[in-house]
Parts: sequence; C-alpha cells; structure tokens
Amino acid sequence: MNVDVTALPGIGVRKDFLARSGRRMGVVDHRDGGIDLIVSKVDDPDACAAQVPLTADEAAALANLLGAPQLVAELREDHRDLPGITTRQLPIGDDSPYEGRTLGETSMRTRTKTSIVAVMRAGQLHPSPGPDFTFAADDLLVVVGTPDGLDTAAKILTHG
Repeated sequence: MNVDVTALPGIGVRKDFLARSGRRMGVVDHRDGGIDLIVSKVDDPDACAAQVPLTADEAAALANLLGAPQLVAELREDHRDLPGITTRQLPIGDDSPYEGRTLGETSMRTRTKTSIVAVMRAGQLHPSPGPDFTFAADDLLVVVGTPDGLDTAAKILTHG
C-alpha cells in the first residue's frame, strides 16, 4: 500500500492512500498539532467528501481500533494450529485497578496462564512488554491464552 505525503504550505502535511473503493483516505497533520481524518469524493480524489477533526486522544483511540485487530488477526493465524489457544484484545479502562500500575503487579501469567504479548497505546505498538511496563487508561492489551484464561484476565483487569 502506497501512502502519499503532500506538503500543504501554511497548513501542515497530508498523508493518504487510494482505497479499493476509489476514494483517497488519510489524515492531515496540522502545524499547530491538529489532526483531521479525510475522505475524498469518489469522482475527484482532490476534493474532500468528509473531514473530521480529531483530538490527540481521539486519533490515538482510532489508531488502536485500526491497529489492534490487525495484530490480533495475525496472531490468530500464527496460533491456528495450536488447539485451545486464542488471542483477544483487553482494554485498560479509566476505572481499572491496574491503570497506572505495572504488568508485573497483575501477576497475569501466574494467575491466568495467559501472556500479554503487546500493548497498543496512542496508536503505537509496544511489543513484548516487560514486567515494569506501566499501564495507562485506554491501553489495549493483546493477550494470548486459553478461552478460560482470557475470561479470567478480563475480569482481573476490570475488577482486580
């Protein structure tokens, strides 16, 4: 997939790609730090059909929504020959007892026999986090284990 980067003098930078639908989709990174999600018109790739301004938190949430499922799909494919092993995305909510605490404090592997193999935060992938990795609200954890272990992990991250 080719991503085109176009300087927009006085505004910032446009980064977009041609989707299978024939529309160009991407973002405009403004010099002042603003971010716009953009979608072109079908008949004119240089004309915007939709432009949605995003806060940094909204852009990070969207990146997590788009990035984590792809990673989970790849891990599921990698584990398809291992019966009983699956991959799931588990969030760290604002009210999680582990928000602001480290992975080691969860004792997740010992308590559930699951492994946290990656964390998506603000659109950035943090693969193989160590025990000192500190969780933040809105982190999306990619966890591998048995269905029962994953259910238990979800409860631990929500209720402690």
